[in-house]
Amino acid sequence: MSTKTVLFVTGAFVTHHCWDEWKAYFDLRGYKTIAPPWPFKDATAAELRQRQPHDTELADLTLSELIDHYADIARALPEKPIIIGHSLGGMITQILLNRDLAAAAVAIHSVPPQGIIPYEFSFLKSTWGALGLFTSLKKTYLMPFGTWQYAFVNEMPLAEQKKAYDQFTAPESKRVARGGLTSAAALDFEKKHAPLLLTSGSLDNIIPAHLNNRNFKKYKRNGSVLEYKEFPGRNHHVLAQPGWQNDADYVLNWINKY
Repeated sequence: MSTKTVLFVTGAFVTHHCWDEWKAYFDLRGYKTIAPPWPFKDATAAELRQRQPHDTELADLTLSELIDHYADIARALPEKPIIIGHSLGGMITQILLNRDLAAAAVAIHSVPPQGIIPYEFSFLKSTWGALGLFTSLKKTYLMPFGTWQYAFVNEMPLAEQKKAYDQFTAPESKRVARGGLTSAAALDFEKKHAPLLLTSGSLDNIIPAHLNNRNFKKYKRNGSVLEYKEFPGRNHHVLAQPGWQNDADYVLNWINKY
């Protein structure tokens, strides 16, 4: 049984509780897991929504600060962790891997780092509001339910969509969202790295599979272990979408090789 630590990195628009079932699943299989919250988001989704839109501490958070937050956590561990991130957390995972802070890494439906232009209409439709152009950066952004339906839980029954929204959706910093357009989101695609798996879902609107595939293809083939896997029938709510255990099993089997 492995005793390695898995560091789960949370994406935007949700709380770290999106990893609760994955943590339990990995714990039962011999891993030590941690899923630290973002700065100023250590609460339930309902509690965080009560602060909307005047949570100035969260509103002031930048992408660089968020990446450094997780980098500091990784460095403080006794050994390099396996880092697994979802969405924006996937991009952060790629950056932490690039900083040589991971023993292996998995980027699940990852937001593309700088250098990959996300021209897909569904990506722009899903994320435009979070950029908050022409709105105050002192106010946080809360994804409306209609956008959540399109961006995260498309093709799911309405009752499940509403339950997921209530359970997970939280306000977000527009500064973090805009950081994805800056050098804060940059990494060196030519640098050798520890094993990396990138996954995508055929139903994902916010991060379409072909956007993930372009992310994968951006890496230079330099002898580093690099793999890509597309799962049919998976939307962006992949961490809690019914059948998530199949994705978790694939990830577990992959990291067990390294």
